[in-house]
Amino acid sequence: MAEITLVAETGRPTGSRPAKRLRAQGKVPGVVYGLSTDPTPVTVDWRELRRVLTTEAGLNALIDLQVDGDTRLSIVKELQRHPVHHTVDHVDFLLIRRDQVITVDVPVVLEGEADLVTREGGMVDQVLTLLSVSAKPADIPNELPVDISGMQIGDTVRIGDLRLPSGVTTDSDPEEPVISAHVATTTLEIEEIDEADAEVAAEQAAEAGEGPAADAQAAADGDATTGDGDGRSDEAGDGG
Repeated sequence: MAEITLVAETGRPTGSRPAKRLRAQGKVPGVVYGLSTDPTPVTVDWRELRRVLTTEAGLNALIDLQVDGDTRLSIVKELQRHPVHHTVDHVDFLLIRRDQVITVDVPVVLEGEADLVTREGGMVDQVLTLLSVSAKPADIPNELPVDISGMQIGDTVRIGDLRLPSGVTTDSDPEEPVISAHVATTTLEIEEIDEADAEVAAEQAAEAGEGPAADAQAAADGDATTGDGDGRSDEAGDGG
């Protein structure tokens, strides 16, 4: 995984008002911690931070963080965003070692088209979009691809089915579903409506003297009538 350089300035004042002024200047307040060091308040340029976060690695980008002339390997541990504008209000940087196993969230990305599911009026649901994995910094994958082209309705891809790269592990439940293929809700609703309409039509036909139910009843009535007629004939013959 490529590494990106980002400069962080120390000595910023703390508090909500100073932080607001920094954001107005295009700066993002943050803190650096990890590897048994005391948390250090820092400030980074928003445009530079955005450049770091928009690579293929996303939030898991390895950052050569330059603080007071000292370069330390780090990752973004947490981003705090504005609830309305979704701008970055604060960033936490975690210092790491190259030989240290760390835990991060990696995006699960679907590949291919589930044609068999689509033909049957179904749909594919992605239940899990991020998977927590553990790996050394250089082994962290940008994403975890899952091929859905062979899926059929009723199929489920679970965490245990995922192929993790060498050096990458996860403590998540292997039975937890990641992707499922099922009949679309609209299709089920249409089938239920069709069945209900068929039942109503059958009832109406029976009431009107038409349809299989009515024919069966008519046949039963015919048999009963014939039986009565035979009985009267026998009685007439006996009487003669």
